Amino acid sequence: MELQDGGKVPYDLLAMATGTSAIVPNMPGVDLPGVFSLRNLEDAVHIKTWLREKNARRVVIIGGGFIGLEMSEALHSAGIATTIIHKDALPANRWDAALSAVMLEELQLSGVEFVAKAEAQAIEKGANAQLRVTTDKGAWEGDLVLLSIGVRPDARLAKSLGLNIGKTGAIAVNFSQQTSLENVYAAGDCCESFHKVSRRWVNIPLGDIANKQGRVAGRNIGGKPLTFDGIVGAQSFRLFNLECAATGLSEKEAVESGYSPVSNMTWGNAMAPPMGMSKIGMKLIADKSSGKLLGAQAVGVAGVVGRINTLSVALWAGLDLDQIGYLDLAYAPPFSAAWDIIHNAAQSLRRSI
Repeated sequence: MELQDGGKVPYDLLAMATGTSAIVPNMPGVDLPGVFSLRNLEDAVHIKTWLREKNARRVVIIGGGFIGLEMSEALHSAGIATTIIHKDALPANRWDAALSAVMLEELQLSGVEFVAKAEAQAIEKGANAQLRVTTDKGAWEGDLVLLSIGVRPDARLAKSLGLNIGKTGAIAVNFSQQTSLENVYAAGDCCESFHKVSRRWVNIPLGDIANKQGRVAGRNIGGKPLTFDGIVGAQSFRLFNLECAATGLSEKEAVESGYSPVSNMTWGNAMAPPMGMSKIGMKLIADKSSGKLLGAQAVGVAGVVGRINTLSVALWAGLDLDQIGYLDLAYAPPFSAAWDIIHNAAQSLRRSI
């Protein structure tokens, strides 16, 4: 292998973990000082240093996905006013609109400005702050601009080796994390994973997936064979007082995978009503012909991540709505009603098929 400085390093086995690269929009000003992407710890350190040195009072975030939403909370906690500029009407596009609307309400209640259906056009020096972001709906100034458009797998080195690249743009691997070259392995955000629900190879850049793939690659390199059998797409994040989580496929992804999806939205409580009110919204998606669960999304103040984890296990096991509707779940009034929202949602959707 040839290094950037011209040096060469011989190898018998190579493990690649090149991660992702941030998507940078093609517009003027993205290279100005104070414009950042957040991809790794080094980026976070640079952002924190800039905020401190500039005594930042306001930040503009371009993009209303996971990173942008999580950063808005972190900045708010640090006493920094935040504006999110997003191309769509609601944040977190992958969630159902009813659930994304709950997230938007939480943002607004927490004092985060959300500029919807706005396209950023340029970044330039500001008049009353370090920078100004110009959009088709006006201009917003801030002492730092965070680009939160998304990430893509960094497969540049893999391409230089002639490795097979999957349809996702990530490195193609087998269940042992081997690439198309037997002595080269890949793990983490730079490579694909097998999705057990869609039955397709996908690229979902999440830390828990990367950790598992890294361990599997290490085991195989070390002579103790192990396979990474796939994922169901479980993910979660916190937004101020909300838990937001999802697993499996969205309706669009289900159609693309050859299913005929049906879905419902159920509103319930995280505990038995006499113990208090803690609203949860849950969407289930199932295959109309088989009744098998395909995906789930939920948002609420409490109890959301645990329930989505339960439904992730149901996806892993290939359970259908009838089975999920009568799952044996731990019941106590502080944690759920005798019929949990999972039961109610599954039974309701089953009746509609």
